[in-house]
Amino acid sequence: MLSALESGPATLAGLVAATGLARPTAHRLAVALEHHRMVARDMQGRFILGPRLAELSAAAGEDRLLAAAGPVLTHLRDVTGESAQLYRRQGDMRICVAAAERLSGLRDTVPVGSTLPMKAGSAAQVLLAWEEPERLHRGLQGARFTATALSGVRRRGWAQSIGEREPGVASVSAPVRGPSNRVVAAVSVSGPIERLTRHPGRMHAQAVIDAAARLTDALRRNGS
Repeated sequence: MLSALESGPATLAGLVAATGLARPTAHRLAVALEHHRMVARDMQGRFILGPRLAELSAAAGEDRLLAAAGPVLTHLRDVTGESAQLYRRQGDMRICVAAAERLSGLRDTVPVGSTLPMKAGSAAQVLLAWEEPERLHRGLQGARFTATALSGVRRRGWAQSIGEREPGVASVSAPVRGPSNRVVAAVSVSGPIERLTRHPGRMHAQAVIDAAARLTDALRRNGS
């Protein structure tokens, strides 16, 4: 029945025709699926796929992302010599969902579970740059970066920040995309400006882009 609704809204008669089920059986199953939010109704009362499917898909995608993140972030840390993080957006904040810390010396430590604002930092730029115009405009209010900066992020495919989130800290980030090409996370490396310089992208953009591409491939290979 869910497969029958994959191509779009259907009336009860449409479900009967698509599934070959008896009308009472089709109705009983559709109502049961509606109760569990697997199926919903549109404005015309037709059956459509319900919100629970999107929630399950997002949860599965996040699990796949986190499963792939460990080795990718470790490799990124080893290649750059800097701490590596993976951020996901949650409302007006971004959360560090995975990290690989630099083993010694000065480092920018962002513990897993840390909640940071969407107003500063290269990861925030990446998570905002490809948003719908209205959300992008709203996100720029009070931000430490500009619409022009985000235009540059979209053009280059990566972002950098120098002392934007925290004085003395620089970072470089790139987008991770889901199967629908939507940006679902940001991969970053961060460390002291004295090591990353005032042009951190020149040093590490390619490594960060490669790490983001590996995570994007992992999500697309498994579907969503």
